[in-house]
Amino acid sequence: MYKKFASLLLQWHLKENKRTMPWKGEKDPYKVWLSEVILQQTRVEQGWTYYEKFVAQYPSVETLAAAKDEEVFKLWEGLGYYTRCKNLLHTARFIATHYNGKFPATYKEIVALKGVGTYTASAITSFCFNLPYAAVDGNVLRVLARVFGNATSIDSTNGKIFFSELAYKVLDKSNAGLFNQAIMDFGATVCKPVLPVCSQCCLRYDCIAFKKGTINALPVKEKVLKKKTRWFSYFIFEANNKILIQKRRTKDIWQNLFEFYLVETEANPAWTNETVASFVENQLGVDEFSIEYIVPAKSQQLTHRHIKGYFVSISFNEIPEKLKGGGNKWVEPKYMARLAFPGFINQNLRDIKNEASSF
Repeated sequence: MYKKFASLLLQWHLKENKRTMPWKGEKDPYKVWLSEVILQQTRVEQGWTYYEKFVAQYPSVETLAAAKDEEVFKLWEGLGYYTRCKNLLHTARFIATHYNGKFPATYKEIVALKGVGTYTASAITSFCFNLPYAAVDGNVLRVLARVFGNATSIDSTNGKIFFSELAYKVLDKSNAGLFNQAIMDFGATVCKPVLPVCSQCCLRYDCIAFKKGTINALPVKEKVLKKKTRWFSYFIFEANNKILIQKRRTKDIWQNLFEFYLVETEANPAWTNETVASFVENQLGVDEFSIEYIVPAKSQQLTHRHIKGYFVSISFNEIPEKLKGGGNKWVEPKYMARLAFPGFINQNLRDIKNEASSF
Protein backbone atom coordinates (compact mmCIF):
# COMPACT_ATOMS: atom_id res chain seq x y z
CA MET A 1 0.00 0.00 0.00
CA TYR A 2 2.85 2.40 0.84
CA LYS A 3 4.48 2.06 -2.59
CA LYS A 4 1.12 2.41 -4.34
CA PHE A 5 0.34 5.50 -2.26
CA ALA A 6 3.63 7.14 -3.26
CA SER A 7 3.29 6.11 -6.90
CA LEU A 8 -0.23 7.53 -7.26
CA LEU A 9 0.76 10.81 -5.60
CA LEU A 10 3.81 11.27 -7.82
CA GLN A 11 1.75 10.54 -10.93
CA TRP A 12 -0.79 13.14 -9.84
CA HIS A 13 1.99 15.62 -9.12
CA LEU A 14 3.64 15.23 -12.50
CA LYS A 15 0.45 15.13 -14.58
CA GLU A 16 -2.22 17.12 -12.74
CA ASN A 17 -0.70 19.36 -10.07
CA LYS A 18 -1.18 22.96 -11.23
CA ARG A 19 -0.26 24.70 -7.97
CA THR A 20 2.36 27.38 -8.53
CA MET A 21 4.50 29.18 -5.95
CA PRO A 22 7.73 31.17 -6.48
CA TRP A 23 9.77 28.88 -4.20
CA LYS A 24 8.42 25.64 -5.69
CA GLY A 25 11.20 23.58 -7.27
CA GLU A 26 13.82 25.84 -5.67
CA LYS A 27 17.15 24.14 -4.89
CA ASP A 28 18.81 27.02 -3.06
CA PRO A 29 18.51 26.12 0.66
CA TYR A 30 18.59 29.81 1.62
CA LYS A 31 15.48 30.56 -0.42
CA VAL A 32 13.65 27.45 0.76
CA TRP A 33 14.49 28.32 4.37
CA LEU A 34 13.29 31.89 3.81
CA SER A 35 9.98 30.71 2.35
CA GLU A 36 9.41 28.27 5.21
CA VAL A 37 10.08 30.91 7.88
CA ILE A 38 7.67 33.34 6.22
CA LEU A 39 4.97 30.67 5.93
CA GLN A 40 5.21 29.48 9.54
CA GLN A 41 2.35 31.77 10.64
CA THR A 42 1.26 33.19 7.28
CA ARG A 43 -1.02 32.16 4.44
CA VAL A 44 0.64 31.43 1.09
CA GLU A 45 -1.22 34.27 -0.61
CA GLN A 46 0.16 36.84 1.83
CA GLY A 47 3.63 35.30 2.16
CA TRP A 48 4.15 35.20 -1.60
CA THR A 49 4.69 38.97 -1.91
CA TYR A 50 6.96 39.13 1.13
CA TYR A 51 9.09 36.27 -0.17
CA GLU A 52 9.62 38.01 -3.51
CA LYS A 53 10.56 41.29 -1.75
CA PHE A 54 13.07 39.55 0.51
CA VAL A 55 14.70 37.62 -2.35
CA ALA A 56 14.96 40.82 -4.40
CA GLN A 57 16.55 42.82 -1.58
CA TYR A 58 18.54 39.99 0.04
CA PRO A 59 19.31 37.39 -2.66
CA SER A 60 21.69 35.37 -0.48
CA VAL A 61 22.24 34.48 3.14
CA GLU A 62 25.33 36.73 3.14
CA THR A 63 23.35 39.81 2.05
CA LEU A 64 20.73 39.15 4.70
CA ALA A 65 23.39 38.65 7.36
CA ALA A 66 24.96 42.00 6.47
CA ALA A 67 21.67 43.90 6.53
CA LYS A 68 20.71 46.36 9.27
CA ASP A 69 18.09 45.18 11.74
CA GLU A 70 15.84 48.17 11.08
CA GLU A 71 15.79 47.55 7.33
CA VAL A 72 14.90 43.87 7.70
CA PHE A 73 12.17 44.55 10.26
CA LYS A 74 10.73 47.24 8.00
CA LEU A 75 10.55 44.77 5.13
CA TRP A 76 8.91 42.24 7.48
CA GLU A 77 6.32 44.80 8.58
CA GLY A 78 2.77 43.43 8.37
CA LEU A 79 3.71 39.77 8.71
CA GLY A 80 3.52 39.77 12.51
CA TYR A 81 5.09 37.23 14.87
CA TYR A 82 8.34 39.20 14.84
CA THR A 83 10.26 36.47 16.66
CA ARG A 84 10.48 34.81 13.24
CA CYS A 85 12.26 37.87 11.88
CA LYS A 86 14.67 37.97 14.83
CA ASN A 87 15.49 34.28 14.32
CA LEU A 88 15.91 34.87 10.59
CA LEU A 89 18.57 37.51 11.20
CA HIS A 90 20.27 35.54 13.97
CA THR A 91 20.50 32.40 11.84
CA ALA A 92 21.71 34.25 8.73
CA ARG A 93 24.53 35.79 10.76
CA PHE A 94 25.32 32.46 12.40
CA ILE A 95 25.68 30.83 8.97
CA ALA A 96 27.80 33.72 7.76
CA THR A 97 30.11 33.35 10.76
CA HIS A 98 30.23 29.59 11.31
CA TYR A 99 29.72 28.28 7.77
CA ASN A 100 31.44 31.04 5.79
CA GLY A 101 28.09 32.09 4.37
CA LYS A 102 27.32 28.66 2.92
CA PHE A 103 24.05 27.14 4.05
CA PRO A 104 24.66 23.79 5.85
CA ALA A 105 23.69 20.66 3.93
CA THR A 106 22.90 18.03 6.57
CA TYR A 107 19.73 17.52 8.58
CA LYS A 108 21.63 17.54 11.88
CA GLU A 109 23.23 20.92 11.14
CA ILE A 110 20.07 22.49 9.75
CA VAL A 111 17.72 21.40 12.54
CA ALA A 112 20.18 22.86 15.07
CA LEU A 113 19.74 26.35 13.59
CA LYS A 114 17.71 28.81 15.65
CA GLY A 115 14.07 28.96 14.60
CA VAL A 116 14.32 25.79 12.51
CA GLY A 117 12.18 22.82 13.57
CA THR A 118 11.94 19.27 12.30
CA TYR A 119 9.46 20.15 9.55
CA THR A 120 11.55 23.01 8.13
CA ALA A 121 14.75 20.96 8.34
CA SER A 122 13.06 18.07 6.54
CA ALA A 123 11.72 20.40 3.86
CA ILE A 124 15.13 21.98 3.21
CA THR A 125 17.07 18.70 3.16
CA SER A 126 14.57 16.93 0.91
CA PHE A 127 13.85 19.80 -1.51
CA CYS A 128 17.44 20.95 -1.89
CA PHE A 129 19.51 17.82 -1.33
CA ASN A 130 16.92 15.05 -1.96
CA LEU A 131 17.70 13.46 1.40
CA PRO A 132 15.06 10.98 2.66
CA TYR A 133 13.29 13.09 5.29
CA ALA A 134 9.49 13.36 5.42
CA ALA A 135 8.23 16.95 5.76
CA VAL A 136 5.06 16.69 7.83
CA ASP A 137 2.81 19.75 7.86
CA GLY A 138 -0.94 20.13 8.37
CA ASN A 139 -1.71 19.19 4.79
CA VAL A 140 0.31 15.99 5.07
CA LEU A 141 -1.30 15.02 8.38
CA ARG A 142 -4.77 15.46 6.91
CA VAL A 143 -3.99 13.26 3.90
CA LEU A 144 -2.44 10.52 6.01
CA ALA A 145 -5.22 10.51 8.63
CA ARG A 146 -7.92 10.22 5.98
CA VAL A 147 -6.30 7.77 3.57
CA PHE A 148 -5.24 5.42 6.37
CA GLY A 149 -8.39 6.07 8.43
CA ASN A 150 -6.56 6.82 11.66
CA ALA A 151 -8.32 8.77 14.43
CA THR A 152 -5.27 9.28 16.67
CA SER A 153 -5.09 12.96 17.63
CA ILE A 154 -2.52 14.55 15.37
CA ASP A 155 -1.50 17.05 18.06
CA SER A 156 -1.07 14.46 20.82
CA THR A 157 2.33 13.01 21.74
CA ASN A 158 1.37 9.56 20.44
CA GLY A 159 -0.15 11.07 17.33
CA LYS A 160 2.96 13.05 16.47
CA ILE A 161 5.08 9.92 16.78
CA PHE A 162 2.64 7.73 14.84
CA PHE A 163 2.16 10.11 11.91
CA SER A 164 5.85 10.97 11.69
CA GLU A 165 6.62 7.25 11.37
CA LEU A 166 3.80 6.76 8.87
CA ALA A 167 5.01 9.73 6.79
CA TYR A 168 8.46 8.16 6.61
CA LYS A 169 6.98 4.78 5.60
CA VAL A 170 5.06 6.23 2.66
CA LEU A 171 7.92 8.53 1.59
CA ASP A 172 9.49 7.74 -1.78
CA LYS A 173 13.08 7.64 -0.50
CA SER A 174 14.62 8.06 -3.96
CA ASN A 175 12.43 11.10 -4.79
CA ALA A 176 12.01 12.64 -1.35
CA GLY A 177 11.81 16.28 -2.45
CA LEU A 178 9.37 15.59 -5.26
CA PHE A 179 7.21 13.39 -3.03
CA ASN A 180 7.10 15.91 -0.17
CA GLN A 181 6.02 18.64 -2.58
CA ALA A 182 3.40 16.32 -4.07
CA ILE A 183 1.71 15.34 -0.80
CA MET A 184 1.73 18.94 0.51
CA ASP A 185 0.15 20.27 -2.69
CA PHE A 186 -2.32 17.39 -2.72
CA GLY A 187 -3.51 18.28 0.78
CA ALA A 188 -3.79 21.96 -0.16
CA THR A 189 -5.70 21.51 -3.42
CA VAL A 190 -7.51 18.12 -3.34
CA CYS A 191 -7.71 16.74 0.22
CA LYS A 192 -8.81 20.11 1.59
CA PRO A 193 -10.10 20.58 5.18
CA VAL A 194 -13.81 21.22 4.61
CA LEU A 195 -14.54 20.62 0.94
CA PRO A 196 -12.11 17.98 -0.35
CA VAL A 197 -12.47 17.13 -4.03
CA CYS A 198 -12.95 13.41 -3.49
CA SER A 199 -14.46 12.88 -6.95
CA GLN A 200 -11.11 13.88 -8.48
CA CYS A 201 -8.90 12.14 -5.91
CA CYS A 202 -6.43 9.57 -7.23
CA LEU A 203 -6.41 7.91 -3.80
CA ARG A 204 -10.19 7.59 -3.28
CA TYR A 205 -10.34 3.86 -4.04
CA ASP A 206 -7.79 3.19 -1.30
CA CYS A 207 -8.90 5.93 1.12
CA ILE A 208 -10.41 4.39 4.25
CA ALA A 209 -12.15 7.62 5.27
CA PHE A 210 -13.78 7.90 1.83
CA LYS A 211 -14.99 4.30 1.99
CA LYS A 212 -16.41 4.72 5.48
CA GLY A 213 -17.78 8.23 5.00
CA THR A 214 -15.61 9.64 7.80
CA ILE A 215 -13.69 12.26 5.81
CA ASN A 216 -15.24 15.10 7.78
CA ALA A 217 -14.23 13.49 11.10
CA LEU A 218 -10.53 13.29 10.24
CA PRO A 219 -7.98 14.34 11.22
CA VAL A 220 -8.71 14.49 14.95
CA LYS A 221 -7.24 17.31 17.05
CA GLU A 222 -7.13 17.51 20.83
CA LYS A 223 -6.58 21.26 21.01
CA VAL A 224 -9.72 22.08 19.04
CA LEU A 225 -11.66 21.36 22.23
CA LYS A 226 -9.94 24.29 23.94
CA LYS A 227 -10.84 26.93 21.37
CA LYS A 228 -13.01 29.79 22.58
CA THR A 229 -15.08 30.07 19.40
CA ARG A 230 -16.21 26.89 17.65
CA TRP A 231 -18.12 26.57 14.40
CA PHE A 232 -20.68 23.75 14.36
CA SER A 233 -22.57 23.08 11.13
CA TYR A 234 -25.36 20.57 11.66
CA PHE A 235 -26.61 18.69 8.62
CA ILE A 236 -30.15 17.42 9.10
CA PHE A 237 -30.24 14.45 6.72
CA GLU A 238 -33.67 12.99 5.95
CA ALA A 239 -34.48 9.84 3.94
CA ASN A 240 -37.40 7.39 3.96
CA ASN A 241 -39.18 9.58 6.53
CA LYS A 242 -36.29 9.14 8.95
CA ILE A 243 -33.63 11.54 10.24
CA LEU A 244 -29.98 10.81 10.93
CA ILE A 245 -28.75 11.36 14.50
CA GLN A 246 -25.52 10.55 16.28
CA LYS A 247 -24.44 10.36 19.92
CA ARG A 248 -21.60 12.54 21.17
CA ARG A 249 -19.15 10.13 22.80
CA THR A 250 -15.90 12.06 23.02
CA LYS A 251 -14.84 13.88 26.19
CA ASP A 252 -16.17 17.21 25.06
CA ILE A 253 -19.15 19.47 25.60
CA TRP A 254 -22.54 17.70 25.48
CA GLN A 255 -21.04 14.25 25.96
CA ASN A 256 -23.66 11.46 25.60
CA LEU A 257 -26.26 13.85 24.16
CA PHE A 258 -27.60 13.34 20.64
CA GLU A 259 -27.00 15.60 17.66
CA PHE A 260 -27.32 15.67 13.88
CA TYR A 261 -24.45 15.03 11.46
CA LEU A 262 -21.79 17.52 12.55
CA VAL A 263 -19.19 19.35 10.51
CA GLU A 264 -16.87 21.39 12.73
CA THR A 265 -14.67 23.93 10.97
CA GLU A 266 -11.82 26.23 11.96
CA ALA A 267 -13.71 29.33 10.84
CA ASN A 268 -17.03 30.41 9.36
CA PRO A 269 -17.74 28.00 6.46
CA ALA A 270 -20.28 30.44 4.97
CA TRP A 271 -22.30 27.64 3.37
CA THR A 272 -24.03 28.25 0.04
CA ASN A 273 -26.08 25.91 -2.15
CA GLU A 274 -22.97 25.35 -4.27
CA THR A 275 -20.63 24.46 -1.38
CA VAL A 276 -23.25 22.28 0.31
CA ALA A 277 -23.84 20.43 -2.96
CA SER A 278 -20.09 19.95 -3.39
CA PHE A 279 -19.83 18.64 0.17
CA VAL A 280 -22.62 16.07 -0.31
CA GLU A 281 -21.45 14.93 -3.73
CA ASN A 282 -17.77 14.58 -2.82
CA GLN A 283 -17.96 13.27 0.73
CA LEU A 284 -21.09 11.15 0.55
CA GLY A 285 -20.99 10.18 -3.10
CA VAL A 286 -24.62 11.21 -3.67
CA ASP A 287 -25.79 13.25 -6.65
CA GLU A 288 -29.58 13.09 -6.13
CA PHE A 289 -30.72 15.18 -3.17
CA SER A 290 -32.61 18.30 -2.27
CA ILE A 291 -31.32 21.19 -0.15
CA GLU A 292 -34.31 22.32 1.92
CA TYR A 293 -32.63 25.20 3.76
CA ILE A 294 -29.35 26.66 5.01
CA VAL A 295 -29.83 28.69 8.19
CA PRO A 296 -27.12 30.50 10.19
CA ALA A 297 -27.40 29.32 13.80
CA LYS A 298 -28.14 31.70 16.62
CA SER A 299 -24.97 31.62 18.68
CA GLN A 300 -24.74 30.29 22.21
CA GLN A 301 -22.30 31.40 24.89
CA LEU A 302 -21.11 28.61 27.18
CA THR A 303 -18.85 29.11 30.19
CA HIS A 304 -15.60 28.94 28.26
CA ARG A 305 -16.79 28.65 24.65
CA HIS A 306 -18.80 30.52 22.08
CA ILE A 307 -20.72 28.23 19.72
CA LYS A 308 -21.65 29.44 16.25
CA GLY A 309 -22.65 27.62 13.11
CA TYR A 310 -25.34 26.57 10.67
CA PHE A 311 -28.26 24.20 10.27
CA VAL A 312 -28.52 22.63 6.82
CA SER A 313 -31.50 20.45 5.89
CA ILE A 314 -31.08 17.91 3.08
CA SER A 315 -33.47 15.26 1.74
CA PHE A 316 -32.33 12.04 0.05
CA ASN A 317 -34.41 9.59 -1.97
CA GLU A 318 -32.66 6.72 -0.19
CA ILE A 319 -30.27 6.45 2.76
CA PRO A 320 -26.72 6.92 1.39
CA GLU A 321 -24.47 3.89 1.82
CA LYS A 322 -21.84 5.97 3.61
CA LEU A 323 -24.38 7.03 6.23
CA LYS A 324 -25.32 3.51 7.22
CA GLY A 325 -23.91 1.75 10.25
CA GLY A 326 -21.20 3.01 12.56
CA GLY A 327 -22.46 5.71 14.89
CA ASN A 328 -25.24 6.70 12.49
CA LYS A 329 -28.77 6.09 13.65
CA TRP A 330 -31.81 6.75 11.45
CA VAL A 331 -34.95 7.42 13.46
CA GLU A 332 -38.49 8.67 12.88
CA PRO A 333 -38.97 12.34 13.82
CA LYS A 334 -41.46 11.47 16.60
CA TYR A 335 -38.84 9.24 18.27
CA MET A 336 -36.44 12.20 18.62
CA ALA A 337 -38.68 13.73 21.31
CA ARG A 338 -37.59 10.94 23.67
CA LEU A 339 -33.89 11.72 23.26
CA ALA A 340 -31.73 14.37 24.89
CA PHE A 341 -30.26 17.00 22.55
CA PRO A 342 -28.06 20.01 23.45
CA GLY A 343 -29.89 23.25 24.13
CA PHE A 344 -28.03 24.78 21.17
CA ILE A 345 -29.84 22.39 18.82
CA ASN A 346 -33.24 22.55 20.51
CA GLN A 347 -33.36 26.34 20.63
CA ASN A 348 -32.26 26.77 17.03
CA LEU A 349 -34.76 24.21 15.76
CA ARG A 350 -37.55 25.98 17.63
CA ASP A 351 -36.48 29.30 16.11
CA ILE A 352 -36.32 27.82 12.62
CA LYS A 353 -39.78 26.29 13.04
CA ASN A 354 -41.25 29.52 14.37
CA GLU A 355 -39.74 31.61 11.60
CA ALA A 356 -41.02 29.18 8.97
CA SER A 357 -44.57 29.24 10.37
CA SER A 358 -44.65 33.04 10.36
CA PHE A 359 -44.56 33.23 6.56
